[in-house]
Formats: sequence, structure tokens, C-alpha cells
Amino acid sequence: MYRIGLATDLLTFVGVAVLVWALFLLLREIDSHLAVLALVFRTIELGVHFSAIAFGMVGMSLLGGGEYTGGLTQSQLHSMVGMVLRGQMAGLGIGFIPLGLGSAVFAFLLFRSGYVPKILAAWGVLASVLLASYSFGVVLSPNTSDYFFAGMLPMFIYEASLGFWLLFYRGAARLQSMA
Repeated sequence: MYRIGLATDLLTFVGVAVLVWALFLLLREIDSHLAVLALVFRTIELGVHFSAIAFGMVGMSLLGGGEYTGGLTQSQLHSMVGMVLRGQMAGLGIGFIPLGLGSAVFAFLLFRSGYVPKILAAWGVLASVLLASYSFGVVLSPNTSDYFFAGMLPMFIYEASLGFWLLFYRGAARLQSMA
């Protein structure tokens, strides 16, 4: 089951790469320098997130056994796997910092472009900055990880709303203009 989760994460990150590329192509006309900045932040995010998945794969490898684990007691092996999986979770968390920064820049460009309602783009800027701030706060004080949903929920609302708006409203408007 855990390996399926890792594979799902990998597929998600590939989808994010395509989405980031599409946003860059769409928004570079608005401000090419800011679009490149957003692209750089989101590329850093993907590098960190892909690397974090590698930690999960190392953990699975350790649990799978092999001659390199033969000299370890069961307790030592479980401790190592626990540390590796904490490394994976830390990487996933740290990846939310450049994710939030890049998403804030893309949302700002969407705000300036008029491609989406200004209130939706403004919410995207706010949610993205909140996500980056929350994730940076976890670096400073790991106890803030108890407030995970405070950092993630606004971003979820933004991404879901933006997706629905683009898919249904803009898609419906485009079909009407083609008729």
C-alpha cells in the first residue's frame, strides 16, 4: 500500500510539472520575469518533492531486507526506517515553501491578467503565502505542524475553485463562443 502511495505521489508531481509549464506559457505574456520566477520556485518544489519520494523508497528498501541489513537488530532497523521516513516527511514539508512562493507569483499574474475573477486570484495569493509561511514556521518550530490544516485548507480551496472555474465556467464560455 505504501508503494502505491509513493507511485501516486510520483504521478502527481509529473502532473504538477505539466501544470506549471502550462501556467508559465499562459502567463509569460503578462510579465515574463515574474513568470520565470514562479517557474523557478515551482521547479525547486518539484526537485525537493521528488527527492523526498526517494527517501520513502529507501525506507521500503530497508524493510525489504538484503545483505546490507543483516548486521542490524530489528530495533536498529526500525529506528533507521523511522528516521528515513521522517526525512521523507520533512522533504515533503519543505517543498511546500517554494510551492507556496511560486503559486503566489502565478496567482498574482492571474490577478493581473484578468483570466480569472480577481477575487479568486487574490485568494490564491493569500492562500499561497499562507502555505509558504506555515511551512517555514514548521522549520522554525516543529510544534506548529499541529496546525497543518490551517496552512493547507486555504490552498485546497483555491486550487479546487480555480480548477472548477477553469473547467466549467471558462470551458462553457469557450463552447458557447464556438457555437
